[in-house]
Amino acid sequence: MATATNVEATAVNTIEWLSAPDTTIVVPVYQRQYRWDIGGCERLLSDIRAVAREGETHRHFIGSILSAQDASEIDLILIDGQQRITTLMLLVAALHHAVRDSDPAMAAELERVLVRADDHSRTKLRPHHAWAELYESVVLDRRDDADRESRFDDNYAFFRSQVHADEAPLIWRGLQRIEHVSITLGPAANAQQIFESLNSTGEPLRDHELIHNYILMGLTHSEQLDVEERYWLPIERHTGETIGAFWRHYLVMTTGREIAANGEHGVYSAFRHSFPRVDVEHLQADADVWRHYAEIYGLLLDPSAEEDAEIRRQLEYVNTFGRAAYPLAMSAYSDHSRGLIAREELIETLEWIQTLYLRRALVGLPAERLIARLCRARAEGRDALMRAFARITPSDERVSAVLKYAELPHAAYVLGRIEQVDDIADFDVEHIVPLVPSDAWSGDGTRPWIDYSEDERNSHRALAPTLGNLTLLEQSLTERVFGASYEDKRTEAYARSAVAETRALVETPSWGTAAISQRTVRLTAELMRIWARPALPEIDDDALTPVLDAVRRRGWPAGWDREFDYVEYRGEHWEVKDVRALFNRVFRRAWTDARPSAIAYSASHGGPIYDEMAWKGHWDALDEENFLYMGWDSNYMMSALQGVLEESGIAAEVFVKYSYIGNVM
Repeated sequence: MATATNVEATAVNTIEWLSAPDTTIVVPVYQRQYRWDIGGCERLLSDIRAVAREGETHRHFIGSILSAQDASEIDLILIDGQQRITTLMLLVAALHHAVRDSDPAMAAELERVLVRADDHSRTKLRPHHAWAELYESVVLDRRDDADRESRFDDNYAFFRSQVHADEAPLIWRGLQRIEHVSITLGPAANAQQIFESLNSTGEPLRDHELIHNYILMGLTHSEQLDVEERYWLPIERHTGETIGAFWRHYLVMTTGREIAANGEHGVYSAFRHSFPRVDVEHLQADADVWRHYAEIYGLLLDPSAEEDAEIRRQLEYVNTFGRAAYPLAMSAYSDHSRGLIAREELIETLEWIQTLYLRRALVGLPAERLIARLCRARAEGRDALMRAFARITPSDERVSAVLKYAELPHAAYVLGRIEQVDDIADFDVEHIVPLVPSDAWSGDGTRPWIDYSEDERNSHRALAPTLGNLTLLEQSLTERVFGASYEDKRTEAYARSAVAETRALVETPSWGTAAISQRTVRLTAELMRIWARPALPEIDDDALTPVLDAVRRRGWPAGWDREFDYVEYRGEHWEVKDVRALFNRVFRRAWTDARPSAIAYSASHGGPIYDEMAWKGHWDALDEENFLYMGWDSNYMMSALQGVLEESGIAAEVFVKYSYIGNVM
């Protein structure tokens, strides 16, 4: 009979386990903060009351507690179960404080759970050092009167409000009937793998918390403290609440692959794949890099710390479009900061980013699944990046046609750059023809709006949100002429504006559709100059997606068989509509054109090509001796076809065109 020598699991009484005099339970630094809310405390207390009222043989099971022996062989390192154990300690503390004056015997028993036998000033549970003092002040009743907020305080206060001295024997009886499975790991056990398996219940950890655990779990306690202080805490300081997004953007930058922000811990999985070893030997160099990029990420979030005025301005401009482009911006900024590229190349890249997003917004093209391909291209040099931008940036002709009639996106940003207003905070976007004119509004000083024909009104309304009808105007002037006719605006506001483009409106005596169209033509030329598309003859690819950026879907969602309009394979047009057909065709083509790559990929991944049909299922014969198994799910099929195309070196020449269904799946 086989014996597991690295994992010892025993059903134990929880209170007895906590009361053991020779053990201190240590929460390692990689654990997340204490999160249980009042609702969880209420359920726990209800369960304890219920089991206390049952017969002597009844017990309440709280699950598994995973720990590992510290090198000192005294401390237990609490790997999984921190939330439950901390909450139990807060309940025991509340009970202890409720009876310490009225029942010294019970108070002494409770005290054995809470504090160390050799030092009553130290708690048996030692939380993460960042919040240990806060926890101990609650459990040891050392709190001052300072107004503070913490889950420790909140949950302790809840228990104190619910547990009274007369009910103390009942609660203590219930606590003594709690059991758990104590899992203690030996030195060769895979703590991370076991932790992930046990963490499938309760409040799930987020990707960055799993990364945190993964980085630190294999280290000794002293090594964990060192890495936490020198690397993880600086990363948290620089990225703040966006730490999860930082890791996703960092991995998009380094892998050149799109990574889902939700789903089955895609960010964590990508991190583990990129960093299969995080021992001390490898961690030093890797963590230096992570901290470097976290510092850059913080600068992207708040460009005010950038010393170079022009770079600061460009970073602020990029933020107009959100954070999706951060992987590419981080890559370029890092190279500039390390002297690998000139300042001008960084600014050029930031300008290309703005051009891409603005032009695609103008013509109504999606902005998803763009940045990973640009990161891949940048790794090949500036010229490759320029070509990649040109391919997905709409042309001058396409944008010019749309600007005549489309609502201007990011209007304040666009007008600020065109009209050379650096700080637009004190300016409003002025609609020269109001979006909803009053009956008295007039564009020529003669006819009021109420006398305009229906066709005239419709044409004015259609052009009201377009480029030619917009300008920046100081807020104080906007308030003065709100709802006024064009003539009043012209003399009372536009003439007094500090914006040259706005003052120039004084030269136009009346305002209507002809004036709007003329101004649109002039400002469009300026927009094309500022947001210039790279001057290359690359096609505007109309939303073709590189196959490496194609979405990997779980299972077979509704519409999977009509996901694509077509596939572009090295210049060939394939009428392929779904991932199963694409998987089959790519592998059959690889078997013909790049057989060594197909064999190498399948050998390293355990399939999907086999030399016999070894089990029942859907197979396709590649030849008399080799067979392609077709029974995989869609996620595997997409991953495998992407992999074999990369192995063959032709992935950059394969694109998918998503159908309407594919874009909304």
